[in-house]
Amino acid sequence: MAMTTYHPASALSLPRAAVLRPALTLLLFLILVLGLLYPLAVTGLAQLLLPAQANGSLLRDNHGRVIGSALIGQAFHSRGEFWSRPSATAGSAYNGGASGGSNLGPSNPALTKVVAERIAALRAAHPEQRGPVPLDLVTASASGLDPHISLAAALYQAPRVARELKRPLPQVEALIAAQREQGWFGNAQQARVNVLQLNLALRRLAAG
Repeated sequence: MAMTTYHPASALSLPRAAVLRPALTLLLFLILVLGLLYPLAVTGLAQLLLPAQANGSLLRDNHGRVIGSALIGQAFHSRGEFWSRPSATAGSAYNGGASGGSNLGPSNPALTKVVAERIAALRAAHPEQRGPVPLDLVTASASGLDPHISLAAALYQAPRVARELKRPLPQVEALIAAQREQGWFGNAQQARVNVLQLNLALRRLAAG
């Protein structure tokens, strides 16, 4: 039986067009499908099914102006507003371009000092509160952009907000309850509120 001998050089003798045409065809096909059709399909489905989330979960004031996103926290300092948890992002608090924590360990004296200062400031601003300060009001999140505080942290601040706005405390607490979000898998111990959304509701309440 005759054996066919393979000569590598014979493969190199193929016309260049015979090699390039399939490669270019495949390249153009993949560019069309993955670079155009797939992104258009995903974007279209997102706009159809989840338009708010697809556009950044933006929040607007009573005049329709965008004032932030429900996904990224903001710093609030007015005594008549609820305060967010601390942020350790570089440059300024809640800097979306520098997400990250302080990287200070629990035994680091710098962390102990700053937490003690935050506790003292909160106790001074909330003299009616005698219990422990909620942990998330004195520690930053890992991202530094957390838009939520715990339900306990919101209720801790409620007397100050009610006092500053001259509103009954039960009315402010009812506002917190209306903004309450369940924790993961319905865990009541992880109940939280979005600070920006809560302050928006508070502004509407203050405006009458």
